[in-house]
Amino acid sequence: MASSGSGERKLVKEIPGNLLIYDDGTVERLRDTDVVPPSIDAGGVSTKDVVYLPELNLSARLYLPSAAGGNRKLPLVIYFHGGGFCVASPFCAKYHRYVSRLAAESQTVVVSFDYRLAPENPIPAAYEDSQAALRWAFSHRAGNGPEPWLNLHANFDRAFLWGDSAGGNIVHNLAMAAGSPDFGLKGGLLGMALVQPFFWGSEPIGSEVQFPDKMVKAVASHVWPYVSPSHPDNDDPQINPVAANGPGLVGLGCRRVLVCVGEADVLKDRGWLYYETLRKCGWAGVAEIDETQGKGHGFHLYELESEKARALIKRLATFFNTC
Repeated sequence: MASSGSGERKLVKEIPGNLLIYDDGTVERLRDTDVVPPSIDAGGVSTKDVVYLPELNLSARLYLPSAAGGNRKLPLVIYFHGGGFCVASPFCAKYHRYVSRLAAESQTVVVSFDYRLAPENPIPAAYEDSQAALRWAFSHRAGNGPEPWLNLHANFDRAFLWGDSAGGNIVHNLAMAAGSPDFGLKGGLLGMALVQPFFWGSEPIGSEVQFPDKMVKAVASHVWPYVSPSHPDNDDPQINPVAANGPGLVGLGCRRVLVCVGEADVLKDRGWLYYETLRKCGWAGVAEIDETQGKGHGFHLYELESEKARALIKRLATFFNTC
């Protein structure tokens, strides 16, 4: 902890591996603060950045694969990155490479949306931004939106949500919102893919009880109360979708769901519980689950060239193209 001597700031809060917060209000992010510029036709995918919410200066990165020649329409994938609601962006190298690889493998149009981060912007800011992002994307459905790539190349009859970790949590909550008639999403969503989604609860389940890394469990339990101070309970339905006091999953606003988990991930059993609940709750859709053996949380982001990371990307690509 920093000294509290005269003229020196004091560390008052830490989320290990993610950020430090000091008594003067300064937030120091410890990872994924780099920025990779967009590029033209890198690895068969062209990228560019657009502002989707100017009043908050929020941007998105668009990915257009080489298959999008002429006016050909491709499936649309709307992506939200992970980072515990408090770090990372669509523009850092880790997520840029990952999303580029998916766009190339799947030959889909991908939009990777930025959103406001906690603690400066606690929950529900990320959820509000994701709803604005989805509405912005669907403003192109009739071919007269502000972004030509989406007007010309996105097939809104084959629109998907996709997110990793906290991004998976955002995608679930976004799909729940989109399932309401009041949301007004014309045409709706075909499906969503949740990769190692960040769901939690006040009572441990399954392998969480004996999970060997106590620090990882402590961080998982600590994140939600910190990023959502107005609703800090780990059984809040936004972090625990199967909580007894929640709305359930029957109103989920899509027709297909793929849940991807890692065998060695502390969040694994939450993903399995979500999948099993979805199959039994009366939701009128089809759910699938895929478990990567021997791998932990976020392995595909750090081992992008590995055989198992490539297999996960191929699984996602198949989902986006065969639903």
